[in-house]
Amino acid sequence: MHHPGPPRFTTVGKSVELAPRNPPEDAGDAFRWRLTVAPESSDVLLDAGPVAHLAPDVPGTYRVELDAPDGTHRQTIRAFPDDRRDVRFRVDEDDVEGDVSGVERCSVIAAFNDFTTGVLFAEREGEGWAVDVALPPGDHDAIFTFDDGWEHWASDGVTVEGPGRPRLALDGHVEDGSVVVAADAAAAPNGDDPSVEFHLDDRDGLTDDAVEIADDELRVPLAALPDDETVRVHAVPVAERHGVADTVELRRVGDDVHVAVPGSPPEWTRDATMYQIFVRSFCGDTLETTFAELERRVAYVESLGVDTVWLTPVLASPTTHGYHITDLFDTAADLGTRAEFESLVDRFHEAGIRVVFDLVVNHTSRDHPAFQLHRAGVEEYADHYERVPREADTTGVDWAGEDAPGVYFNWARIPNVNYDSLAVRRWMLDVVDEWAPVVDGFRCDVAWGVPHGFWKEVRERVKAHDDEFLLLDETVPRDVAFAENEFDAHYDTDLYDALRDVGTGEASADAVLDAVGDAERYGFPDDAAHMRYVENHDEERYASECETGTLRPAAAATFTLPGVPMIYYGQERGVPEQRGPMRWHDGDADLTDYHRRLVALRDAFPVLREGTVEPVDVDVLEGATERVVAYARTDEDATGDSSDDLLVVLNFADEPVRVAVDGGATDLLADEDFSDDGDSSDDGPLVVEDAAVVRY
Repeated sequence: MHHPGPPRFTTVGKSVELAPRNPPEDAGDAFRWRLTVAPESSDVLLDAGPVAHLAPDVPGTYRVELDAPDGTHRQTIRAFPDDRRDVRFRVDEDDVEGDVSGVERCSVIAAFNDFTTGVLFAEREGEGWAVDVALPPGDHDAIFTFDDGWEHWASDGVTVEGPGRPRLALDGHVEDGSVVVAADAAAAPNGDDPSVEFHLDDRDGLTDDAVEIADDELRVPLAALPDDETVRVHAVPVAERHGVADTVELRRVGDDVHVAVPGSPPEWTRDATMYQIFVRSFCGDTLETTFAELERRVAYVESLGVDTVWLTPVLASPTTHGYHITDLFDTAADLGTRAEFESLVDRFHEAGIRVVFDLVVNHTSRDHPAFQLHRAGVEEYADHYERVPREADTTGVDWAGEDAPGVYFNWARIPNVNYDSLAVRRWMLDVVDEWAPVVDGFRCDVAWGVPHGFWKEVRERVKAHDDEFLLLDETVPRDVAFAENEFDAHYDTDLYDALRDVGTGEASADAVLDAVGDAERYGFPDDAAHMRYVENHDEERYASECETGTLRPAAAATFTLPGVPMIYYGQERGVPEQRGPMRWHDGDADLTDYHRRLVALRDAFPVLREGTVEPVDVDVLEGATERVVAYARTDEDATGDSSDDLLVVLNFADEPVRVAVDGGATDLLADEDFSDDGDSSDDGPLVVEDAAVVRY
């Protein structure tokens, strides 16, 4: 079926990409779009071509139709008022290392322009450069680069005042001969109480006149539901801004009605602990890494107690990191065969460990045959990659032709594929189909560069075969839009940044809890999973950048806050290089044991995985108060009683602190007893070297 999918929600001025699903190998001119409904005062036009882009110019409802080989399909686009406000980014000459007084142009890149150089330029303003842009409420950063190079650069951050996004969650039940779809809506922090808009799915036979909507509920008579067919109901919370939509699927089979919430993460993610392996460094500094050698080391990963492993790319690539892929359908020759990779996956499964595959579909290597043929003028590949005007190119490469490929940052070796091409969408869907049956999830590289509509299609595609399949996005900074029926888990860039700032002494320890609250302000659904981490293959090692002694409390934060904690290989062994060889024979055994204890503690106490987080003011009797943060992890059972409530104390100072606490006399992380009577003897209050967890 080529229907373009669910209703789309956006704001005025923000374009929505519309595309047929499951395109055939040779689409030709088989798909045609037209705009059928628009608000009265709208002058918007719809792009021609099989992939269209609609940029609403006034709030309201827009409807489009797609003529396809399997019929005519309709799709609704709901546009809310523009929530952007004018702001200015500015850097001075003193902010930039080196002499940039004679530069001719200054390019500005940021998340709001997908980190694309050559499209937004700052103007000279006195002793600096400035640029004005319109952005929604929140914190935003921009990078200024000079004369198309990266030798000199500077950054600026601004905060756009305004409310966050409201949130909602949908559920359904049968009542008095009808299915009731109920929306539990919540205001953004300091925001107004939201109303709820319900929207039916244009793919289904259910019509507006068959349902009844009252406040936060939608009712569907059982007789209005087709037998043994899925019907989808969407809802979006609306206050000063709109939030991300949620969806329920209803399926009546005879007298039984099945209700599903397809946007929810797999249940197993609530308990998951992840370990990232940088594949070609994991076997050490003398052996060449192969799938067979990796398989021989699964026992170590198992010994850590983690239940999920993320492997950096294992496909054909000329690079050690693997993100410059030359064949999306075959494993790298130096690592081994497809059969040997599947054997490795089986070995992880035998150990009770799920495998997450690094899916790279934003770009290929420029050594990929498709890109080579594209630049060499082969007509069949003319639309496979993005094209930009020569004057917008900042790579310094003498590209063949009159234009240049589209890239992010200065990534001249990994050109972006073109999702306006149905051939590319078919190509990348085939990649998804190739690897999804082999593994348990995808970590999606540069997810922010791939259109939302494509990710929505990928989600429905993989979940139809395995609803426990995990989709983890790389969006830096994290973006709530990818939580709308796209991804289960998200990089927690806010906690990462806060832990770095605390570790370098740029912020007090309280910044950890401030970061945890950001997800609610952004409007992430309550059940969204967030990957908590202190380092990964793209970042310098925490211990290398931060003050001595801060790695352990930082790691403890990732394991004692809700979410999916992730250990980057070597973090637990003291590997100093970002992608250096694993330290097997000379690693830090005490640090490894510390990480094992963090994993075991989280496994032993469900409250660390599911409970609430409440700041606690503890009495620091001796030590640097501003380097200490404490919080309670609490959870209430069905009777309202709490059990196994825990107090977490993190100490980022270079010396132990003495803390007076009420409650138990055992530090569960260290498995040591202490006295809580507050006296000053040797067995006095809780002494926290890096982190402690006690019953509260």
